[in-house]
Amino acid sequence: MAGKKAIPAAVRAEVAARVAQFNEQVVKNPYQYFSVRFRGKYVYLDREAYGHVGQRARLTYTGDMEQWEFAIYKYSDERYAPDEWLFPGGEYLDGTIEGALRAAMEAYP
Repeated sequence: MAGKKAIPAAVRAEVAARVAQFNEQVVKNPYQYFSVRFRGKYVYLDREAYGHVGQRARLTYTGDMEQWEFAIYKYSDERYAPDEWLFPGGEYLDGTIEGALRAAMEAYP
């Protein structure tokens, strides 16, 4: 079960580093990339493209760097849906930051 406390600074730094590495190795576009926001126990994954920011997913910190809880952003409802699993890219979800980024990239190319 996820705690209610903020994500520790060391974990935040690791998340930011993994997202930067994913952008460099997978996205490979300086004008389209993932960015992160932190709030409490959540990490928000956004996609920035040519100056526009779009929400993609939310991760919940469980205390384990390799077991994040995932919620896709649903534009139809304008909310994060943790119970939604039937979307393109869902097969990439494995609890990791990288799996979440791949899923978000497939769901919202």
